[in-house]
Amino acid sequence: MTSLQSSQNLSFRRASVLTVVLLLLAAAPLLAGPLAWPEAAASEPAQKYPPTIVFMTDFGVVDDSVAICRGVMYGIMPDVRIVDLTHQVTPFSIVDGARFLFGSTPYFPAGTVFVVVVDPTVGSTRKAIVARSKRGQYFVLPDNGLLTLVEQRDGIDAVHEITNPEWMVGSKLSSTFHGRDIFSPVGAHVVRGDDWTKVGPEMAVKDLVRLDWKVATLEEHGLSAMVIATDGPFGNLVTNVDAEDFLKLGYQRGQEVPVKVGDREMKVKFVKTFSDVPLNQPLLYIDSRGHLGLAVNQNSFAGTYGIKPPVGLFIPRAGK
Repeated sequence: MTSLQSSQNLSFRRASVLTVVLLLLAAAPLLAGPLAWPEAAASEPAQKYPPTIVFMTDFGVVDDSVAICRGVMYGIMPDVRIVDLTHQVTPFSIVDGARFLFGSTPYFPAGTVFVVVVDPTVGSTRKAIVARSKRGQYFVLPDNGLLTLVEQRDGIDAVHEITNPEWMVGSKLSSTFHGRDIFSPVGAHVVRGDDWTKVGPEMAVKDLVRLDWKVATLEEHGLSAMVIATDGPFGNLVTNVDAEDFLKLGYQRGQEVPVKVGDREMKVKFVKTFSDVPLNQPLLYIDSRGHLGLAVNQNSFAGTYGIKPPVGLFIPRAGK
C-alpha cells in the first residue's frame, strides 16, 4: 500500500467516525427515551383558545354596518376571533335573537363574549348591559329580553349597565347606531380581559327585562306551552317544549298525538324525521335543539295551517 493510499484510508476512517458521532448526538434526545420529553413539554406555555366574540345582529349584510362593527372590535383587540352567529335575525325580533342565543351558547366555552344587537328601541331609555352567566360566558346587548332563555337554562351571575364613556366610541354617540358606538367596543374590551365591572354600575339580576311568555308546564291533564317561532324559511313551528317533558306524556313514535295550536285542534303523527310521513302531511318531531317541533313534509306548517307565533300549545297526556 502506498503512502497516498494509507493517507486516504485514514481520512476515510476519520470521516466515518465523525459521521457516527454526529448521528449519535442527533439521536441523543430519542435515545434518552420517553423520560426526556415531559420536562421539555412542561416548559411550554399552556395552549388556550383565541379570545372569541360571537356576533349577532338583525342588520343584514347589504350595507357596511356589520363590517364597521367588526372594525371597531379589531381596532381595540386585533387578535380577537369574531364568529358571526347570524346577521339575518328577523328585523326587530327579540324572540328570534333570544332563541338563537339559547341554541348556540352551549357550544362555546366559558370566556366567550356574545355581542348581540337586536335593538328595536335603540336610543330610548332601554339599558345597554353586560351580563355574565353562571357558565362563565359574557353577553353585551340591550336589556330587552334577549337573555330570557339563556337565563332560564344557565342562570345569570351578575349584570352591569354600560355607562362608562371610556368604553365607548366617539365623543358624541349616535342615537341610532349603538352597535358601533357601544356594544362593539364594550365587547372588545371585555374579550381583551379588561375589568368588565368598570363598564358601569351593577344592577340587580331580578331587574332584567324578560320576554312575556308562558314557560312550558307539565300538569296532570297535559302539557301547556307555546309555539315561539318558525324555523327560518321552512315554516316549521319551534316550541319551548323540551323533548324530555314531551316524552313524559307517554306517546311513542308512530302514534297520532292530539294537539291544540292556538285555536286549531288536530291530530299529528309523532315521528323521527320528515320523510316518515307522506308529502304535505303534518308531523310532530324532536328538532336538532332537543325541542318539540311541528312540520309538514316538504311544506310549511305555519303557511298550511295559518299559524303565526307566538301562540299557545296544549298536548294532553296519552290516553286522556
